[in-house]
Amino acid sequence: MFEFLSQTAGFEIGETGWLIYDASQPLWRALLVGLSNTLRVCLPALLLATLVGLTVALARRSSAAIWRHMAKGFVDLIRNVPLLLQLLVWYFLLVSWLPDSTQALSIGPGVWLSKGGLAFPWLIPSEAGAWHWDWPVQDTFNVSGGASVTPEYLALSLALSTYTGAFLSEVIRSGLEAVPASLMEAAETLGATRRQQITRVLLPQALRTVIPGTTNQFLNLIKNSSLAVAIGYPDLVSVGNTTMNQTGKAFECLAVMMSVYLLLSLIISAAMNHFNRRHAIKGAQ
Repeated sequence: MFEFLSQTAGFEIGETGWLIYDASQPLWRALLVGLSNTLRVCLPALLLATLVGLTVALARRSSAAIWRHMAKGFVDLIRNVPLLLQLLVWYFLLVSWLPDSTQALSIGPGVWLSKGGLAFPWLIPSEAGAWHWDWPVQDTFNVSGGASVTPEYLALSLALSTYTGAFLSEVIRSGLEAVPASLMEAAETLGATRRQQITRVLLPQALRTVIPGTTNQFLNLIKNSSLAVAIGYPDLVSVGNTTMNQTGKAFECLAVMMSVYLLLSLIISAAMNHFNRRHAIKGAQ
């Protein structure tokens, strides 16, 4: 039934990420590249979405009215605009408003941003076996050296991070508000600074109610990454669609993609449940 996966792919993939691939390799290898591209976007996006959610949640509880209003406006805007539309907005902003690669914008030491994507320093091995930093430099026609990611990758990462972060902020905020105010008052009485109150009292106590909702949002991020096909990023769904068109094996290709997403969701759920149990045990001690 799945023997077709050993056939020669016969098509190139524009962005191969962590893996080496060419059109002469089998179809299962092409799908593996699609999976690696999906993970390459989702893993950093999970981290960034968590940071966005935590920052916005804390801003919603700020004593400064301007921060509360800005955070509320961000949540209302992002949550009420479809993710696909946000993805397209991010993509066209990157490819329309940024300068060409010949005039890349420097946004930090060795970090260049242009229509060609984002270039940044990267560790590479030398001939002697040691590792050293390779720094991108602007030359006549392009930015060379270091590592880089495409505008498609950036647009997908930013869209997933901000969209999921907006929902996570409400999950985290509800968890923060569930912590009794008396705990913070007790910490303040004992001389704890505001930072210590948040990191050592507020956040650890809020985790008990935050983890289940956070798990759901992480799962949504993984599944929402399939919208990458709309901007041409070669994720699992995009490569799967190409494989489907090449072979005519619609049911088999869909079964492979569904199985992979199911497996990823189960792994995320298991990891979060394990973290939840460990936190519960530490809290009981």
